Amino acid sequence: MTDKTADKPSNSRLLIDAGPIGVWIVVYNLSRFWFADQAIYIGTGAYMVAATLAMFMAIRLEKRVPPMLVMTTVIVLGFGAMGIWLQDPIFIYVKPTIINMFFSWLILVSMAFQMNVWKIFFEHLFKLPDEAWTIFAIRWAIWFQFLALLNEFLWRHISDGSVPESARWFAEFSITESFWANSKLAILFLGMGFMLAQMPLLSKYQALGAEDAGEDKDS
Repeated sequence: MTDKTADKPSNSRLLIDAGPIGVWIVVYNLSRFWFADQAIYIGTGAYMVAATLAMFMAIRLEKRVPPMLVMTTVIVLGFGAMGIWLQDPIFIYVKPTIINMFFSWLILVSMAFQMNVWKIFFEHLFKLPDEAWTIFAIRWAIWFQFLALLNEFLWRHISDGSVPESARWFAEFSITESFWANSKLAILFLGMGFMLAQMPLLSKYQALGAEDAGEDKDS
């Protein structure tokens, strides 16, 4: 009974993080069979609904408003709605770039003003000294910039969408819209791998924090 109860929050968190991507991939690929030219818009609409439900699920689960998830959902809804309304997939293609650059610059600008926004977002999860929060935040800022650059590289070379030739960086390279759409699953796994790579840093500094707390108690 205890084990099942303990697993429930982690399962819910996985559903919140990965659920919208799963909905996007399934709906987009199924739509291509019957509504080939509209698949990008149908998939985006389904993703918007799933992202909104995931946000409310997170609020209910955490009993707080998760600022990062809310901001991401707002951007998803805004650019998704523009893409569907204008029937222009470019708004949908650039959405991941906008989201990732937004968070990267949010981190860097906040640190320039001596306020680590990453600490504000996640201090309910980790107890770290300021030095560790700085390292953690900078790593994420760089990661977000990498994801933005990756998305720019991919969408600019979609050959069967509405991407103009002038947007290409390399004339000899091209991918399909389907490849771009399904790459979100690979990027999700890349993100999980990146987070796992931060565990040694977090474990090290949380252990040091626990030791310092123990010393303070003893004294």
